[in-house]
Amino acid sequence: MSVDQVWEAAEPGVKRRVMEPGQALMMMEVRFEEGAEGYLHRHVHEQMSYCLYGRLAFTIDDKTTLLEAGESIVIPSGALHGVKALAPSALLDCFTPIREDLLSRQSR
Repeated sequence: MSVDQVWEAAEPGVKRRVMEPGQALMMMEVRFEEGAEGYLHRHVHEQMSYCLYGRLAFTIDDKTTLLEAGESIVIPSGALHGVKALAPSALLDCFTPIREDLLSRQSR
């Protein structure tokens, strides 16, 4: 699998860059403009998000948690989740197993 690590638009005000994956683990950097949202969604992958900078409100299964630079959050497999940037922000997201849906977008 080869990923070019190019930035792509996700939602309005959100862009992401998928890193070259390992065997069962992958990560991507996600940048948000203030007020931008990562819409509510769910997937079978376990996810951990680390805030590089900024301030975000994560909603996981109807519970909202504020995340600031240097903090992380775990999103269990199957949990309904989304995020809103309260300031210009960036995350490092890690997933296991690999999210083939994100990799297939990068190869287009």
